[in-house]
Amino acid sequence: MNSIYLVIFAFLCFFLGYRYYSKYISDKIFNLSDNFSTPAHKKKDDIDYVPTKKHILFGHHFTSIAGAAPIIGPCIAVFWGWLPAVLWVVLGTVVMGAVHDFGALTISLKEKGQSIANIASSVINKRIRIMFLCFVMCLTWLVLAVFAMAISKLFTLYPSSVLPVNIEIIIAIIMGYLIYKKKINSFFPSIIALCILYLFIYLGTLYPINLNVNNPQNIWIILLFIYSGIASMLPVWLLLQPRDYINSHQLLVGLGLIYTSILIFRPEITAPALNLSSGGPPIIPFLFVTIACGAISGFHGLVSSGTTSKQIDKPSDARMIGYGSMLGEGSLALATIIASVAGIALVTNCEINGVFHEHLSWGAYYDTWEHAAKNKFMAFVLGGGALLEKLGLSVELARTLISVLIISFAATTLDTATRIQRMIITELGNATNITPLKNKIGATILGVIPAYLLTLNGTGWKLWPVFGASNQMLAALTLMIISIYFWKKGRNIFPLLLPMLFIMFITIISLFIKTNEFFITNNYLLLGINIILIVLISWMIIEGVLQIKNQPNNKVSK
Repeated sequence: MNSIYLVIFAFLCFFLGYRYYSKYISDKIFNLSDNFSTPAHKKKDDIDYVPTKKHILFGHHFTSIAGAAPIIGPCIAVFWGWLPAVLWVVLGTVVMGAVHDFGALTISLKEKGQSIANIASSVINKRIRIMFLCFVMCLTWLVLAVFAMAISKLFTLYPSSVLPVNIEIIIAIIMGYLIYKKKINSFFPSIIALCILYLFIYLGTLYPINLNVNNPQNIWIILLFIYSGIASMLPVWLLLQPRDYINSHQLLVGLGLIYTSILIFRPEITAPALNLSSGGPPIIPFLFVTIACGAISGFHGLVSSGTTSKQIDKPSDARMIGYGSMLGEGSLALATIIASVAGIALVTNCEINGVFHEHLSWGAYYDTWEHAAKNKFMAFVLGGGALLEKLGLSVELARTLISVLIISFAATTLDTATRIQRMIITELGNATNITPLKNKIGATILGVIPAYLLTLNGTGWKLWPVFGASNQMLAALTLMIISIYFWKKGRNIFPLLLPMLFIMFITIISLFIKTNEFFITNNYLLLGINIILIVLISWMIIEGVLQIKNQPNNKVSK
């Protein structure tokens, strides 16, 4: 089948979802209008609470949620064929993921910019706040670990990406200073910044930076955590916002080039629609947790309520930023799928698992589940790079551009996750009255050190299914809180309740399967993490059910 049909189907669904479904959700359930002042204005401090123009904040939010996960997950998941991956990404995005993100952002706006954990405390009870914070803290450590590993892997495989990625930090700081201190309009500086970035992408192919040490990935991971810790304590306007704005343009350009190549050359899909051959885990439930982002993601709720809600200028901006950004991530996941099942057949002269391929194919790349899981995002780098080569780019330049794209988003997520983790630990310190946890620097250190330890001890990428399951369960728990919140206001919560029940059911099954697997293989670290997650999840579900059962008539004003 020609890949153009997937593009038409997906973008038609995305358009209809935004045009009609998001408006229904906004008007009939969230009752969102510009009749109140946002936390960015009420609590303005120019550090975390900063009123921000809609298009700039869209860039920040978009790139914060669109990290490496909507690339890695689909790259692995097309092992089961392209059809289940496409259906889950497209339909999941429209009716689940975008609604979840929009809902988390909305209730945080309505509740003075509070985090989901704090809102859970007022919506359900005070006990659930600490449980939620502990669960989120565990998830964020997993997020930091897997994203740091992804970036370090790409730095090692593609040293040409090191120079442009690090130059982008300097460019972003300069841009942030010009926009917020000199009051220069953001559009032209961002375009100039993007052009400079692409110049350094080219220079990176000429001057690659290699670390001549025994374990370069570990060194990169250490440097990344030092950087993310420092970046997370800087004012959002100085680095986070301007870099995310640049990255949003970079993503639009990157996706634009990929989709242009698809539209012009219309590559044929060489992968099967469905592959249920033996050797891999069962498609149900693991498809839904392997694509941990790109359809629905609990981490997005942390971004929505942790950073984005504190920067919204007007309540009406939330629809475009919350729902619209998730559609953008769905577009990235779709591009990844097409690169993995169609673009990959265009690849020449590459090495996979120590084997040189003059002409690559889906069958050679996805010959076993072990290879699919081990190769991760490389299908997007190779397949996406091959699509860019069709437009006239050199092999080295095309692959460098794709790798910089992945790293830029992953680094943004790394920064945002570290900032969120610092806030969570501080929040936990306030809730438990533990003084050291309230300290900004101490909370940041505690946020990154356990994440670094998770990258060691041979755990590595075995974290991915645990991350995927806990991430999806967080989405279900967030939808539970949003559902109860609007149930108390007398709204129709079925568009929230049905996704919650589906994700909760799927995720619980996957967690129990992985727990048994870790027990059999004596992986006690991940076994312990899984058990902790299951206990916290079960407890929070019970608290939510009891809240509804015990107070059926507890309604508040609309």
